[in-house]
Amino acid sequence: MNILIINGPNLNFLGIREKEVYGNRDYDYLLNMIAEKGKSCGCRIEVFQSNHEGAIIDRIQDAYFDGTEGIIINPGAYTHYSYAIHDALASVTMPKVEVHISDITKREEFRKISVTAPACDKQIYGHGLEGYLEAVDYILTM
Repeated sequence: MNILIINGPNLNFLGIREKEVYGNRDYDYLLNMIAEKGKSCGCRIEVFQSNHEGAIIDRIQDAYFDGTEGIIINPGAYTHYSYAIHDALASVTMPKVEVHISDITKREEFRKISVTAPACDKQIYGHGLEGYLEAVDYILTM
């Protein structure tokens, strides 16, 4: 199975930014954790990260044509206002899971609203980096 993980703005700064919210493990740790999951489940997992909304939309659209069978996305701050990313996600038919490292329901008011989640099959939040692994397991069961 081919799974695409998309990380939005500032996720490449894991381990640097807001450690009290996101923890001390850095982005390389996340990438290694995902690579190990791919090996253990026998699936191909590509990780894409961008701080640019248009690049994220382009990658979602490319997934329609490139054999991607499931998308896991952490849109970062775009979660709360990017109807363009919502529309791109809604345009592709493979299973999609939105992931957030922190519990967005227990943070600032604006973070409690996700405009992208309705275009996904499932939302996982508050499970730390392990939420990505849960999302892979969910995609594999679809």
